[in-house]
Amino acid sequence: MHPNRVILKAENISKQYRLGTVGTGTLSHDLNRFWHTIRGKEDPYLKVGEVNDRSSKGTSQYVWALQDINFEINAGEVVGIIGKNGAGKSTLLKILSKVTAPTTGVIKTKGRIASLLEVGTGFNPELTGRENIYLNGAILGMTKKEITSKLDEIIAFSGCERYIDTPTKRYSSGMTVRLAFAVAAFLEPEILVVDEVLAVGDAEFQKKAIGKMQDISKSEGRTVLFVSHNMAAVKSLCTRGIVLENGRLKFDGTVNEALDVYSDINKSTEFKVVFDDETSRSGSKNIQFQSIEIFNQHQKNTQEFSIGDDLIIKLQIKNNSTEKRSEMGIQIFTTEEMPVFHMMPRDSNFEIHHENEIEEFQIQLKDIRLFPGLYYITLTSASTTGHQVFDCIQNALTFEIIDGGAYTSRNLPRAAGLFFMNPEWKKI
Repeated sequence: MHPNRVILKAENISKQYRLGTVGTGTLSHDLNRFWHTIRGKEDPYLKVGEVNDRSSKGTSQYVWALQDINFEINAGEVVGIIGKNGAGKSTLLKILSKVTAPTTGVIKTKGRIASLLEVGTGFNPELTGRENIYLNGAILGMTKKEITSKLDEIIAFSGCERYIDTPTKRYSSGMTVRLAFAVAAFLEPEILVVDEVLAVGDAEFQKKAIGKMQDISKSEGRTVLFVSHNMAAVKSLCTRGIVLENGRLKFDGTVNEALDVYSDINKSTEFKVVFDDETSRSGSKNIQFQSIEIFNQHQKNTQEFSIGDDLIIKLQIKNNSTEKRSEMGIQIFTTEEMPVFHMMPRDSNFEIHHENEIEEFQIQLKDIRLFPGLYYITLTSASTTGHQVFDCIQNALTFEIIDGGAYTSRNLPRAAGLFFMNPEWKKI
């Protein structure tokens, strides 16, 4: 396949949804739209609507999930599509896969597209794994002969040999994903569209799947579109990155530049966050985090720290129950979602006893030795046994290490390490 041949082109793609209903929701709106269409006029509802920002409450009933998206993808390219939740990534993939139609614009493709969007949704739970391979293959446009010739490879790759003649309703979610991925990967589509498929499989399968996707693009010259929140996977797999923000195309370029742009979008400028009903959180709510605040050893509120500074975290929690004791977890991640620290009171011989409804805790992390870069803090409150999670807030706050501080003035590139160490040196 010619490497510079454009295999997929998106021209002015926009997608509008009306909140809460199907169609425009009212007969008068539908008739109005129909009347404009037969007169050859522009749809009157394309002018209304708000940008898809989930964090602010809009006033319009119409929302743009995507707006004015344009790009071209060449044969053999591996493109990572990244952005925060609600940025429009999955909507774009659904349009590319022809699951849904764009409100405006057109997608031009050359060749067969195989989609791994909501993996395993095409599976019939009553059919066996083997029958589902044929069914899925047929949906992807394969002939029975093509599927039969690949059947052994598909089954071997999925690791489900033992259960291949068992109905898939008895499969775990991981087995279903593995089988669905194997079908799509081996059925030789010209374009493979993958949406966060690797989030379900175990570590071994993720490695295998990434390896297979690299083979698909490098040796077989096929095109892969990959949506993921796993920045490490995007970095290792993709050569190009497209960043979406609130339904618009924010950046299109090399994968490293795209990851930098994505980091900047995620970088909040707040050193104190108060949590409310809009906060994305999970748990039983017995105990809930009210706020998080960070500052340094000089009692200065900041998001920017140097190596050697103290990072001090102040947490406010609310006890909505009769719980007398609880456990807490503070986890720090890199932007590639690699866990760096997991801190718990018990490791510091500290026990949390609840006496009041609202309580505050301070955690002082001395002499922080992380390399320059952006980091996330995730908070968890749980029972002392860990069996019940009371509250969990992912990416509650971000902070940045900006330089070597008092330790070193040399440039410390992000890729060079994770921890800064300065041991004693002597000549012997």
